[in-house]
Amino acid sequence: MTRIVIADDHPLVRGALRQAVANAVAGAEIVECGSLEDVTKSLDGNPDVDLVLLDLAMPGVRGFSGLMVLRAQYPGAPVVVVSGKEEPSVIRLCIDFGASGFIPKSTDMDTMKGAIRTVLAGDVWVPADIDLNGPVDRDAVDSVRRLASLTPQQVRVLMMLSEGLLNKQIAYELSVSEATVKAHVSAILQKLGVESRTQAVIAAARIEALGGVANGANGAASD
Repeated sequence: MTRIVIADDHPLVRGALRQAVANAVAGAEIVECGSLEDVTKSLDGNPDVDLVLLDLAMPGVRGFSGLMVLRAQYPGAPVVVVSGKEEPSVIRLCIDFGASGFIPKSTDMDTMKGAIRTVLAGDVWVPADIDLNGPVDRDAVDSVRRLASLTPQQVRVLMMLSEGLLNKQIAYELSVSEATVKAHVSAILQKLGVESRTQAVIAAARIEALGGVANGANGAASD
């Protein structure tokens, strides 16, 4: 049985995606999640998932962090971003971060159905007018590559650094020791090729700015 996770904090959007999935894959098992935490719990309980449909902005997500966490922690689960952010730069960055596709929320039902089938068949789907082979910002590509090398826990630490949290506060939020947080911070600095926490935060913010997805700390911006 095909198992698909729908991750969006808006019930109406989840309902529309559920209909698209049901039309695309008869008898599919559909799991609905309203936050990144719900998604990770679902995948921890049953990692054998055929597809995750992920909103870029929902509780527990900042910018591309949700996509980064899922690709790092569950590399075997294809992720398609479904977003109201339809700029080519956003779509390109999602693919660069490892998404198997990008479906704008404005997509009609028939096209969405075809997109889901395409990704389940093992291909990448983006809107027809998006050229993934066009010119790229090499500095941005390097930054994406470095950010994509972070582990899921390192992504979480970096996002908390971006929110201005201290090591002690991060340790409390993640239920780990301050020494563990310090080790994560050191690893983050090394992987990003920077020398300070501030530079690491700037690197993450630059990618969000490039994609125009610099939403709030709780992912509460409208998407």
